Amino acid sequence: MNQWEWQLLEDRTPAESVRAGGAELRQGNRVRLRPRKGGDIFDLALAGQIAIIESIEQDYEGRTYLAVVLEDDPGKDLGILRQPGHRFFFTPEEVEPLCSSPRILIAGIGNIFLGDDGFGSEVARRLSGFPDNVTVRDFGIRGYDLAYALLDGYDVAILIDAAPRGGAPGTLYVIEPETAGGLEDSAQSALDAHAMNPASVLRLTRSMGPISGRVLLVACEPASLGGEEGEMGLSEVVSAAVDRAVPLIGKLVAEIIRGVETKKQ
Repeated sequence: MNQWEWQLLEDRTPAESVRAGGAELRQGNRVRLRPRKGGDIFDLALAGQIAIIESIEQDYEGRTYLAVVLEDDPGKDLGILRQPGHRFFFTPEEVEPLCSSPRILIAGIGNIFLGDDGFGSEVARRLSGFPDNVTVRDFGIRGYDLAYALLDGYDVAILIDAAPRGGAPGTLYVIEPETAGGLEDSAQSALDAHAMNPASVLRLTRSMGPISGRVLLVACEPASLGGEEGEMGLSEVVSAAVDRAVPLIGKLVAEIIRGVETKKQ
């Protein structure tokens, strides 16, 4: 393919969805790869693997292809960044949709050396018993790791963090950053004291690529962020809030899964 043909592909607007196997497939959906017979060695190696749709592309003749990254590929971040060797192309007829359950990421955020800023990490540590489609991770202050995870095609990401928003210490908030109209502005000055916060991570992620799914923030009003010298451990009121946050997140996950199943009926 020459440079002019590549430019034609780059100038095309990617399709938002395509039908395959009786389902509507979009970016971020999971599929099982079923390469056509007579393919090359990559087809043989990838047959049966579970992949995530990174984008839906058309070639210069109008044929549709799914660009995918392997779910278990340690280097899939490179595929999301469109690097060769970690990003593969299949026709809609060569994939089996796996859209029965939404992929949910639950991400703890916080610095355990800054008092109540460790709220998100403690909640993530306490969470358990979710189905396989729900991933729970404590990201601590690893902002780039969380940004890459948000680009990984999750249907919903639930971020957990301490966030000063003017309420009584220990108050829990459920915020949707895209629609809350305040997380990235009014709370930003307070959040700047953190080594990592949802607002900065969302900005970083959007600079790297589109966030395909919905993002929620479960936040707790801190009593103390440790001061200049820091502090280990949560305050009593925020420690009690952890006990309330665990079932709250469980309820959110159940509602998300139930909502998807209801839409399919």
